[in-house]
Amino acid sequence: MNSELTFKQGLIDTLPTVFGYIGIGIAFGMIGHSAGFSVGLIFLLSAIVYAGSAQFIMITMLATHSPILSIMLSVFLVNSRMILMSMTTASFFKEERLLKNIVLGTLLTDESFALGMNKRNYTAGKLSFSWFNAANLIAYTIWALASVMGALLGHLLTDPRKLGLGFAVIAMFIGLMYLQLISDKTLGRALQLLMIGITFILFYLGLIFIPENLLVLVVTLVACALGVGVKRVFF
Repeated sequence: MNSELTFKQGLIDTLPTVFGYIGIGIAFGMIGHSAGFSVGLIFLLSAIVYAGSAQFIMITMLATHSPILSIMLSVFLVNSRMILMSMTTASFFKEERLLKNIVLGTLLTDESFALGMNKRNYTAGKLSFSWFNAANLIAYTIWALASVMGALLGHLLTDPRKLGLGFAVIAMFIGLMYLQLISDKTLGRALQLLMIGITFILFYLGLIFIPENLLVLVVTLVACALGVGVKRVFF
């Protein structure tokens, strides 16, 4: 990464995350195919709903003929974390028009958010619409294409989990977290490692007591609150 915030640089900076989108997108397309959905419908789900992990839940619930309101609520809860991410992202674009903020918020993903937060370490805390829009657009395009590819290849593999494609996303986030650790000079390394450990513990305990569709949102809120407290008291 460097300090450039152009559209072209946004495409370049996003390329390392593409493999994560490809892996999980193909897995989604294969699972959708095995559930009996057409290639066209799988493409529309990725192009219109564009909800990542929530699409796997949607596919399952549609296949079992769950009530539409239940499906809508489940997808909303799983993706409710995007409200927090969008609010954080919007703080960097206060001077931009509302329409541009809506465009960025609509196509925002976990990966582009993490990439953006890492990018600001190289740009004195600044982000541009062109750069962020490029990151979002390449993610959106690759996700849709990978879903279609998975649907087309679905008949070749009855159990897509055998490929281990889901780990591509985990590996990508580990890489992004590492880049954040080595590039963020505003926080001490001890504080960063401590909060990573606290977050892991919260997730582990949360899996016992909190429904999975609320876990990310709850842990995010609690970890943020604890992080502010820990920084003010001990750092």
